Amino acid sequence: MEVILLERVVKLGQMGDVVSVKDGFARNFLLPQKKALRATESNKAVFEADRTRLEADNLERKTEAEAVASKMSGLKVIMVRAAGESGQLYGSVSSRDISDVVTEAGVQITRSQVVLDRAIKTLGLHDVTIRLHPEVSEVVVVNIARSVDEAETQFSTGSAVVASTFEPVEVAEFVEETPKEEVSEEAAVEEATEEAVEA
Repeated sequence: MEVILLERVVKLGQMGDVVSVKDGFARNFLLPQKKALRATESNKAVFEADRTRLEADNLERKTEAEAVASKMSGLKVIMVRAAGESGQLYGSVSSRDISDVVTEAGVQITRSQVVLDRAIKTLGLHDVTIRLHPEVSEVVVVNIARSVDEAETQFSTGSAVVASTFEPVEVAEFVEETPKEEVSEEAAVEEATEEAVEA
């Protein structure tokens, strides 16, 4: 299906471009979101008549987005989550979680503005792109840690705090050696108990 873009669409084209897209993409995304019109002769005439208004609206939205992006510049947020010693999260961090924490930090965004290919499932520092406008985006550093102290450590070191980052401890220090006679006596007691239970 051929459509006329009413605004810039990433990886597709600029405002006013006539592009060919799959029918489902046009029907389910571009047309309902008012990002495009079907490329008919009457729609082309309507677009050309409204082009100056559309460009002015786009410029106004872009200016607002740039103002928000300047507030968001260099923003670092902390998310405290439960995780295993290897750094694997019990669960995951989604675009909704990121939009909530950025909003709490003082910049109002929606989850649809968070560009996330897949949910984050590990501890550490993650660069997440926030698309405020088709032409304006900003990167936010999301620090996922098990505690606020651990998050501060991750900011200072630049890497995730996981079990492998600590110095290895000799296991032998903590294991008390059991005398061999006691082991054999315990084994004998266990065998006698098992025999008594079986009988």
